[in-house]
Order: sequence, then C-alpha cells, then structure tokens
Amino acid sequence: MTTQASKTLETFPNPQLLRDYHIHMEIPEFTCLCPKTGQPDFATLILDYIPGEQCVELKSLKLYMWSFRDEGHFHEAVTNRILDDLAAALKPRFMRLTAKFYVRGGIFTNVVAEHRQEDWQPAPFVELSRFENQSNTRG
Repeated sequence: MTTQASKTLETFPNPQLLRDYHIHMEIPEFTCLCPKTGQPDFATLILDYIPGEQCVELKSLKLYMWSFRDEGHFHEAVTNRILDDLAAALKPRFMRLTAKFYVRGGIFTNVVAEHRQEDWQPAPFVELSRFENQSNTRG
C-alpha cells in the first residue's frame, strides 16, 4: 500500500457479524484549509461505529484523512462528507462522527453527524451495578 494521500477507503470483513459491537477511533491530527482564508484548520475527529459487513482498514483511513490537508472545507461540510464516504464504504449499522475543531478567532466548533441503517435498532443499554467501598466482615 502506498503512503500517498488517497480518497480510497479499504475495508475488511467484519469478524463478528452476528454481534453488535462498538468500534471507537480518535484521529487527533485532522487538517484541512479554511475556504475563506486558506489558513489551516485543525481538529480531532472521533469515529464511533457499529459495523455491518465491513470494517475500515486503518492505514487507508489515515491516508484518506491526509487527503483533506490541502483542500478548503467548511467544518460542517467536511464532517458530513467524511461521514457520507465512510457510510458508503462500510454500510455500518450505526456511525457517528464528531469533529472537534480547535479554536479559531475565539470560537471552538464541534460538529456531530450520524448515520443509521433504516432497519437497525440498538439493543437496550445494560447498566451494571458496581460494588465499591463495601467490605465483607465476618464477626
């Protein structure tokens, strides 16, 4: 595989297709250009998804993210474009992309975009109790 920036997202088969499980990725070095000024915009992207039949290959994801470095994009547009590209390549059951852009002119911008398969519903959340600060004394 090349180390040149690329818009190609490679995938591999989900190793546990019968189970919903959560994949969490943090991408702290995302960069694109401000379409108004040409100055660099920096962000941490947080990708959370429940895979369908495919998972994203990490090196191709890195090269895909690099491909935005010399392109001008508004924060809202680039976040939604990345989500759309990932959702098209992976067809996940659920995907959320959070883009936390660093301060520019005294303003932090966070953009959150989601994709959900039409027929997918999450399993109910299970709250597990914690037994803290309890001692078993025998007398």
